[in-house]
Amino acid sequence: MLDGVDLSVEQGEIVALTGENGAGKSTLMRCLAGLQRVSAGEVLVFGRPPAGDEAFWRAVALVTEDHAWYPWLTVREHLELSTTIHGVRLEPDAVLDSFELLDRADAAPLTLSTGQRQRLALGCALARPSRLLLLDEPESGLDPAARGRLAELLADYAHEGTLIMATHDLELASATGARVVTLSAGART
Repeated sequence: MLDGVDLSVEQGEIVALTGENGAGKSTLMRCLAGLQRVSAGEVLVFGRPPAGDEAFWRAVALVTEDHAWYPWLTVREHLELSTTIHGVRLEPDAVLDSFELLDRADAAPLTLSTGQRQRLALGCALARPSRLLLLDEPESGLDPAARGRLAELLADYAHEGTLIMATHDLELASATGARVVTLSAGART
C-alpha cells in the first residue's frame, strides 16, 4: 500500500526510489505504468493518467522482474522485434555486443542466465526511443561490471528522456546522478 506519496519528476531527471522491501517501490512503478489502479489520489504521466494505449506505450519503456519472452524467438529476434515495433532501424549485433550478449544472439531467452536475461530486457528497453524509462530493480541479477556499465547507460539516457527506477543499489543511484526518494513504512517522502 502506498500512502502519502507526493512525487514530481522533471523532464530529463533520474529518480531512484529506494527503501526496504514492502515499502511500495514496485507498487509505485506499476501505478506509473498504469498497470495498477490507485484507490485514492492521482497519478499523472505526461500530464494525464497512465493509459494502456499505443501513444502511451510508445513514450514509455518498462523493465520489471517479470519479463515476457517468446520461447520461439532468439535473443536477436527479441531485440529486433522491440526496436522494429518502435520504428527503429539498428544493427542488432552492436546492441547485443554492448550488453555482452553477442555470443548468445541465437539462443532462446529462457536458456540464458538471470543476469543475461536482465541485460536483454534492458537492451530492448534502451535500444528503442522513449520519453520515460521505468525500471524496477534494474540491477537484479547483474554482476558488478554489468552494474557499472548500466550506470553509464542510464546516465546517458537522461539526455533523451526521464528515468524512474526502483532500486536497492545506492551505488547505482549515485553513479547515475539520481535524486534519491526513500519510501518507508509509515511516512513516505
